[in-house]
Amino acid sequence: MSHEAEAGLPPGILGHHFSSLARQNEAARLGMWLFLATEILLFAGLFCGYAIYRFQFPLAFAECSRHLDIALGTVNTVVLITSSFTVALAIHFARTDKTRLAAICVALTLLFALGFLGIKAIEYTAHFHEHALPGKYYAFSEVKVPGAAMFYTMYFLMTGLHGVHVVAGMSVLSWLLWRTLQGRYSSRYYTGLELGGLYWHLVDLVWIFLYPLLYLI
Repeated sequence: MSHEAEAGLPPGILGHHFSSLARQNEAARLGMWLFLATEILLFAGLFCGYAIYRFQFPLAFAECSRHLDIALGTVNTVVLITSSFTVALAIHFARTDKTRLAAICVALTLLFALGFLGIKAIEYTAHFHEHALPGKYYAFSEVKVPGAAMFYTMYFLMTGLHGVHVVAGMSVLSWLLWRTLQGRYSSRYYTGLELGGLYWHLVDLVWIFLYPLLYLI
């Protein structure tokens, strides 16, 4: 009899190279934390660049920040924080064998993520209409001080990279939703859902730093 059958797990959960589910879970969590560390290093480079250029062009960064839509930025912050709550609830419900509620919470998280991208698309559209664009494409008539183009370069780099991570997170969540609906997660095994939740919390955490840096200068 296989280890999975002995533990009452669905097939395909326990890798053949692990002697127990506990060892596999340990390895998976360690791998995820190492991966998250590399993601933090990636954004740390952008944060350092932002700090340097903000110190170099303080007036331009302050003026450009005032032209961002703080209402939309605030709504997006609330949306992402709420999505962190729903993904945490999904893990809780999976641990307590409430598969249907876990699936609903993952689906809600996906909807919140989609809402975040929709709001960000509205902001980007406004920037394109105003010609508030990065680098040599900058032609925003309301802010002409030196360094304004650099603010929007950093803005699009940071929010754009974050948006790519949101899309990646949505892909992971979609796969987790499918697995949850299949009944793959329960009180016996929920590590996959937990690791996906960790990635989504990182996406939310990055935005919590971006929001004050860009909108609340």
